[in-house]
Amino acid sequence: MSQSISREAISVLEAIVMLIRGVGLALIVLGGTASLISAIGFYRFKNFYLRLHALTVGTIWGCVYPLIGAALFTITFEELGAYRWFVAGASFITALIVLMLAPAGSHAIARGVHKSKTARVQPCLADLLDKDLCG
Repeated sequence: MSQSISREAISVLEAIVMLIRGVGLALIVLGGTASLISAIGFYRFKNFYLRLHALTVGTIWGCVYPLIGAALFTITFEELGAYRWFVAGASFITALIVLMLAPAGSHAIARGVHKSKTARVQPCLADLLDKDLCG
């Protein structure tokens, strides 16, 4: 009886490991797809602010998701030994840093371009920061 329970427990653990690996690989593929879509959006959009938005979305989806996916995959990769926890931890921390800094950097770039009046938006519906840019 105890052998059958241990075999069932092992098969459940193997299923969980395979599920975590599958989620990790899916996140990596999703990140690659998002990077491709971001590149297409950067090429197709004509406005500076829309292009900046496409690049920021590409940074978040195309960088953070693959990092989390790689971390999940390395947690289940036993060939790395104890180093898998270092790789997974570094991936999670890097994803967190990118998740915090990418939107802030994008906002700083957009704000600087708007204050320097470098990029004009046509057609401009409303600009609450500077009425002269929309006139």
